[in-house]
Amino acid sequence: SSQPSPRIAQASKQKNTTMGDNQGYDPKRSRVNDDTMMDFIRGSVTGDITEVPGIGPAAAKKLANVEGEEGITNTYQLIGKFLMLKGPDTDTNKVESFEHCEKFWYWLQAMGISAHRSAIVKAIAQKVNGLLPGVYDPDLYEDEDEEE
Repeated sequence: SSQPSPRIAQASKQKNTTMGDNQGYDPKRSRVNDDTMMDFIRGSVTGDITEVPGIGPAAAKKLANVEGEEGITNTYQLIGKFLMLKGPDTDTNKVESFEHCEKFWYWLQAMGISAHRSAIVKAIAQKVNGLLPGVYDPDLYEDEDEEE
């Protein structure tokens, strides 16, 4: 069996020691209806932050009222935050899809978002991947023996 890359192993180790075994981004934990997700991914961005699957009025309020930093009040800003987390790259580490999604998931957690974090990450990552192909790699999350 092949070893995971050091970056993935480090993210898993960090995830397990600091946040518990069931923490971190997992697209399988997204409880958003597939039609709702696809409507968002295929549709136009209106800017209304509650258009993002997984963000309701309570989450929108938490994102808008962040202590110590400017709040996120629309979809464009949330996409911008997602893109800001794709880095910083160094000579020895380039932030790839797995680490990027983990960073966004933990940022949402730090902002007080307690529900539907994986759905929000999946929606924004897939939306942005449509605009900037290569940003998100859903194959990283497929089970090897899974058949559809």
